[in-house]
Amino acid sequence: MAKNRFIIRISSLGPDGMALFPFILVRQPNPGPVLINHERIHLRQQAELGIIPFYVWYVLEYMVRRVQYRDHYMAYRNISFEREAFANDADLTYLSNRRWFAFRAYL
Repeated sequence: MAKNRFIIRISSLGPDGMALFPFILVRQPNPGPVLINHERIHLRQQAELGIIPFYVWYVLEYMVRRVQYRDHYMAYRNISFEREAFANDADLTYLSNRRWFAFRAYL
């Protein structure tokens, strides 16, 4: 795993990774750069909005998408924060060029 004290391995974690500012929680011992970048995008979103507002928005948007799509996975994939992260996680330079509040383009 990357030698980063902010990356914490939790083998019982459900998803492959999760951003919980300022930490990235991962399930596997050697997460790849795309997963880490995906979670770092979420950390940036959390820093912009504030931690509590981010999670309130995330849960509320999930609930709206859940009604809209009637499917957990589709709801999750269509949350604006996830759409931004999935669209850009393979671009390892994305955060250096990302505009503030870029997730709004994915609403």
